[in-house]
Amino acid sequence: MAVDQIILDALAPKGVLRAGINMANFLLVSGACPDGSPDGLSPDLARRIVAELGVACELICYDGPGQLADAVANDIWDIGNIAVEPARAETIDFSVPYAQIEANFLVRTDAPFDNNASVDSSGVSIAVYGRSAYDLWLSENLASAEIVRCDSIDASHEMFRQGKTDVLASLKPKLREEISRTSGMRIIDPPFTGIQQAVGVRKGHPAVVDHLNALIVHLIEDGFIARSMASHNVEHSLSIPANSG
Repeated sequence: MAVDQIILDALAPKGVLRAGINMANFLLVSGACPDGSPDGLSPDLARRIVAELGVACELICYDGPGQLADAVANDIWDIGNIAVEPARAETIDFSVPYAQIEANFLVRTDAPFDNNASVDSSGVSIAVYGRSAYDLWLSENLASAEIVRCDSIDASHEMFRQGKTDVLASLKPKLREEISRTSGMRIIDPPFTGIQQAVGVRKGHPAVVDHLNALIVHLIEDGFIARSMASHNVEHSLSIPANSG
């Protein structure tokens, strides 16, 4: 795709595009390259965007999505691969999503919860990875249940495993892993939300967002996103959102 000089000046004024990568998402960052840099769908997309621009690439790694989002005003990254959420949209403009991950509740087999609505009850506690996209969704949509935030996704699973909360909210692929090694648990379907992954930029650059949208739609249509998912063995855990292209 041809790249306008306005896009280059906005995204990589010094000839280097700095891409913020959320290292906490094990489905999007699923390994490491021989040089030690992160590997997975999210880094693949960042490198492809850089290749289209014809500039150098620098991956800026963050331990979690909250830290990545916080850095938007500090001129540390030029694009940030992060989930779309209304709270983040106050400071970040998002492209169309390129991947979606289901988020569900996990409960004990004998728990009195039949559906998502029944979880949102007074006296019910829910372990969640703090400042994840699904934590932000729960914060905006739950009225009665208590949200217990943990420092990592693994910590949230451990809290539930130890019986310290009634419910665990997490990514469905991670919950499937939990069930495979721990008996007496069940997933509530359907998902309470779908986490849409996109490319974020600082607000105020609509031409950049338009360019990224066109590029992502192209990469979906030509199979790049699907091939990347398959190469990292996450094609059964991620899906391409129907509203992207």
